[in-house]
Amino acid sequence: MMFGSAVIRRMFRPLIAALVNHKSLPVDPVTELAIELGQPIVYILKTASISDLLTLELSCEKLGLPSPYSPLQIAGHSLPRVICLDKPAGLSRRSRTATPYLAEFNQLLAAQKQQPTAIQLVPVSLFWGRAPGREGDTPSSLSIVRSRSPNALRKALIVLLKGRENRVRFSAPLLLPQLLDRSMADPRLAHKLARIARIHFSRQRLAATGPKLPNRDLLLNQLLQTDGVMQAIEEHSQQQQQDATVSRRQAQGYMNEIASNFSYPLIRFGDRLLGWLWHKLYRGLSVTGAERVRQLAQEGHELVYLPCHRSHMDYLLLSYVIYHQGMVPPHIAAGINLNFFPAGPLFRRGGAFFIRRTFKDNKLYACVFREYLNLLFRRGYAVEYFAEGGRSRTGRLLPAKPGMLSMTLDAAMQHNERPITLIPVYLGYEHVMEVASYHKELQGGSKQKESAWQLLGILRKLRNFGRGFVNFGEPLPLAEWLAKESTPQHTARELVAPLAREVMTRINAAAAVNGLTLSATALLTSDRHALTRQQLQQQVQVYLDYLRLCPYSRQVVIPEQDSEQLLEQALELGKFERENNKLGEVIYLDRRQSVLLSYYRNNILHLFALPALLATVIERHEGIVTSELLRRLQRLYPLLKAELFLNVPCEALSAQIETQLAALEQLGLIRFHHQGWWVDPQQQLQLLLLARIIRPSLQRYGVVVACLKYGVARQQLQDDSQQLAEYLAMLHGIQAPELFDKTLFKMLADALEAEGYGYQHQTENDELEQLRSALYPLLPSAVRRSLQ
Repeated sequence: MMFGSAVIRRMFRPLIAALVNHKSLPVDPVTELAIELGQPIVYILKTASISDLLTLELSCEKLGLPSPYSPLQIAGHSLPRVICLDKPAGLSRRSRTATPYLAEFNQLLAAQKQQPTAIQLVPVSLFWGRAPGREGDTPSSLSIVRSRSPNALRKALIVLLKGRENRVRFSAPLLLPQLLDRSMADPRLAHKLARIARIHFSRQRLAATGPKLPNRDLLLNQLLQTDGVMQAIEEHSQQQQQDATVSRRQAQGYMNEIASNFSYPLIRFGDRLLGWLWHKLYRGLSVTGAERVRQLAQEGHELVYLPCHRSHMDYLLLSYVIYHQGMVPPHIAAGINLNFFPAGPLFRRGGAFFIRRTFKDNKLYACVFREYLNLLFRRGYAVEYFAEGGRSRTGRLLPAKPGMLSMTLDAAMQHNERPITLIPVYLGYEHVMEVASYHKELQGGSKQKESAWQLLGILRKLRNFGRGFVNFGEPLPLAEWLAKESTPQHTARELVAPLAREVMTRINAAAAVNGLTLSATALLTSDRHALTRQQLQQQVQVYLDYLRLCPYSRQVVIPEQDSEQLLEQALELGKFERENNKLGEVIYLDRRQSVLLSYYRNNILHLFALPALLATVIERHEGIVTSELLRRLQRLYPLLKAELFLNVPCEALSAQIETQLAALEQLGLIRFHHQGWWVDPQQQLQLLLLARIIRPSLQRYGVVVACLKYGVARQQLQDDSQQLAEYLAMLHGIQAPELFDKTLFKMLADALEAEGYGYQHQTENDELEQLRSALYPLLPSAVRRSLQ
């Protein structure tokens, strides 16, 4: 079906091009949706509209897709390039005339039966503004722009008012041969196609706009009437021996403190402001994995975004990316420390709801917060919170806090109206503004309180900070996970620990690699933190080759550039020192930058942890046989897995080691000779720089194992380990702030307990001695002597 004569199209096309600022989703539909350009493509639209068709034509030109106005010839027959399900209402009547979509579907089905090439039906949704409206709103003139099938005058108004917010959403193609194979004998197959398309467009709109925004006063009144809050008010009044009215006012105060006040106009304004901000801060944003999330939203899943927490920029960046990917910005759990003027009110209207750091001694507050979160889930609002609870000061993931995850599990186990799916998100930056303050805190300095002055201080530092990375990891449907991991006797409290590990493992499995992280990793493992330019470039290439040869996961993003290009990008950030002489250029780190850049090294430390451990064992035990190599790694790997949330299960370690050994041998770093593994002398420097990546972790294990004595209490073990680590850092000049991070010592104590080592035993055991014998030979000789 063609809409409008050639003259009319030529007349309106410049007008549409001037008024409409369209954005296509996905950015590269041909690749992301597996559209075959060599096979016939037919577009399916909801409503016949010349403005929609012209906008689609402009989008197709940019993407290299065939124009909706281009002819489609198959086996000598002229077939429709575009099929529309509805016509807009006429100017003088509300009813709409039907389009001949059934006849057109039948034409395509008949053509498909006559030739082998698959015809692809590509649904396309066009959104002119995405404001969902608000609960309790009265009809107004703004309803014109929300009309599903507007007439010509209304559509002209929509283009004028919302042309700058247009989104063209391509969906995965439906292949007619597959449909015919499943329903060859169905005489109403064309009707079935139309029904599928209508359901698809309805779900697309819900995924793009979401449910109506809550009326805050109405929502708080409903929250106050829930059984859980009413019971909590009664119990609180009895415990405090006060009138129920007083407890009710306290509950209302908590609600006002917590609840967001989502404003769509602020979202649109924030979109423009943040677009300017990212342009000032970063030279680009890299986003991957969004298509899977869009599909889940379309299928009606309740989405819970769980990003890692690097910076205060995380809140803004993720909401901006989600909105630009054609999805609904989430309600965000933010720490109460961010509720200061003027940021607090703005964050609240941007979707933030505020949470206290702890509320275990305030049952009324805990109940109000839990019921508010459940209400968001039941209403279908996307939610975001940082499972770690706070920003990572070391650049590596922190263990997840149980509170919010436990509440989410409760909701999934009690309410089955909408499937809840967790979306792990990896956020990465080539420059994090707060890194210097993080180092001060790790050295014992107090945490700087958030304030308006701090916000202004950040704004004064606006400059180019490289690239930002937002990678959506493998989604985790809670219903499927519960069916696999739980029994009817399990409670949310018992399940939250394995769920927390799984979430953090999936975040790490979506890491983004860039030139800065690779260059920092290489320099921090070198003597005196200095390498010639050629050596640094060669080592970055070794890391790249390893990641491409033996990928950590399918979600890890590996740059396409070579080591020379990545090194140039890293040098442009101005974090490295450079010195030229007659023998060549030397790139090095001064003392301060060595400490700060360990943060970026730690972002990707887990990607190289296992090969680095392998390289260390082989370098210290040349000629080691495979069975002995495996035995030693089996002692150390559980600690490494717990600390870095590695994705290889302990029971699969043997097979993984074989894969890793083959990759290292193919890279020329090691060789198998006389039934054992040896360092290739031609690549000794490259192997050493790989092996030393894991040295800070091994030194920390050595500290804890040295302090581990029978009968020692957990807290005493953590305190002793931290004191010994600080002593070793001073004695041996170790510049790794995470060496004496309290959180990491707690994680190690938990891992040792889980593996059966240490402080719950009354006597020294053989297992602990075997751990020492596997670990100590891998440490630098000076550190080993100090520990012994």
